[in-house]
Amino acid sequence: MAKKVLIISASPRRGGNSDLLCDQFLKGASEAGHQVEKISLREHKINYCTGCGVCNNTHRCVQQDDMAALLDKMVQADVIVLATPVYFYSMDGQLKTFIDRTVPRYTEITDKDFYFILTSADTNKKNLARTVEALRGFTEDCLDNAREKGIIYGTGAWQKGEIKETPAFEEAYQAGKHC
Repeated sequence: MAKKVLIISASPRRGGNSDLLCDQFLKGASEAGHQVEKISLREHKINYCTGCGVCNNTHRCVQQDDMAALLDKMVQADVIVLATPVYFYSMDGQLKTFIDRTVPRYTEITDKDFYFILTSADTNKKNLARTVEALRGFTEDCLDNAREKGIIYGTGAWQKGEIKETPAFEEAYQAGKHC
């Protein structure tokens, strides 16, 4: 059965290492017959959450930016991929801002399969544990019936494109093919 797959790329660099892994996941999922959409956060205007609390009652954010449309896509997806480069042992600011802005509708992001794609110059994937825990804090602790289906660790890639020479490149493709 075809699924709706939404890939959220927080890579600030077009063709950056985490972005390339997103493309591999997309390729595998498309070849498997799924309906796939990749969103590059760098191409969208997403303001910081101001903590005003209006959305607690209205389930809509007062800010006029691209987030409402992106939330619609999250609610409609069956599979969500969250991809980020790891900076100083955590997700980048683009992904954190995106996650913070899910507050108006996070209770509607239910029954989803999640994949995490992490890239880092560090070669020790144990050093990415804090990033994984932050992502799990969002998915496992805040969303109903979120299922973690896989983590692709793109370690040892500093320069743009180096990820192609790591096992993560094929792993991302296979994860997409079998999502």
